[in-house]
Amino acid sequence: MPQRSSTARGREFGEGVRAAIKTSGMPARRVAELVGWQEAKLSDFLNGKIGCTETELALLLGVCRTPVEERDHLLSLRPAMHVKGWWQKHGSRPPVRLRTLVENVEAAKTLTTWHPHGLPVYLQSADYTRAAIAASPNVPDEETDLRLKAGRELQELLSVQGLQCTFYLHEQALHLPVGGPEVHVGQVHHLLLTTVRTNVTIRILPTSVGAHAGMSGPFTRLTFPAYEPLVFVELENSALVEEEKNSVEGYLQVVRALDRASLNEEQSKMMLLQLAERLSKADSSGHDRLLPRALAVGLSDHGM
Repeated sequence: MPQRSSTARGREFGEGVRAAIKTSGMPARRVAELVGWQEAKLSDFLNGKIGCTETELALLLGVCRTPVEERDHLLSLRPAMHVKGWWQKHGSRPPVRLRTLVENVEAAKTLTTWHPHGLPVYLQSADYTRAAIAASPNVPDEETDLRLKAGRELQELLSVQGLQCTFYLHEQALHLPVGGPEVHVGQVHHLLLTTVRTNVTIRILPTSVGAHAGMSGPFTRLTFPAYEPLVFVELENSALVEEEKNSVEGYLQVVRALDRASLNEEQSKMMLLQLAERLSKADSSGHDRLLPRALAVGLSDHGM
């Protein structure tokens, strides 16, 4: 299928308007009638064949009784729907739910993530996520449960049919004792269980490599069945959606370099297994926590 010219902003706008109409509980014919449009015009608008004025959009959203926050968001997207690249500024801290990321992962064919100093949310255990949230000076305690829920939503997207995921991790990130010894052990076991999934590949970049292509920082690259690829970069209080062809190509070159430098899939599993066993034996509780038999057998069945 040829890739269509599209932007993250435009897709978010279109999905938002469709959701507003659906949430209204009215058939499209009735919505069009109340706005003063023919049903065919509403269909063309929803399919991106024609645009609308700010006044027309405000009227449509008013008819649908769209909440104020969502209405203002969609109104802000309308003038820049065709602009590639999107720097989203969040203020003092990121929103609980990164809507643009969620919606694009839902539509993606492949997800490739690189993280040099920690683990991406897709691979985090609940305890790891909770500890990471607690370490942030900008996130209030009352948002912890909401952010845990948002993290689970992203993790559940890994089960979307057809989504192939590759995670490149730096070896040093595996040794970071986020949450303390117990959480650290549990997190490594969680990674091992994740490697059993047929659509997930974990590749580890050894510390011994030294300088590497991913030193500029973490990112997520997404490709789509019908749209051009994009790169999502999360910062402390903003997020960048990179869509320009040359820029996205630059990140692809980083991925290729990481692929060449990283351990292969089986070697990466072995490193995780050895780390899990070492951490378990060194558990601060004084008890040997050997790798669960079911987990070891499962990994063996998958080529360990």
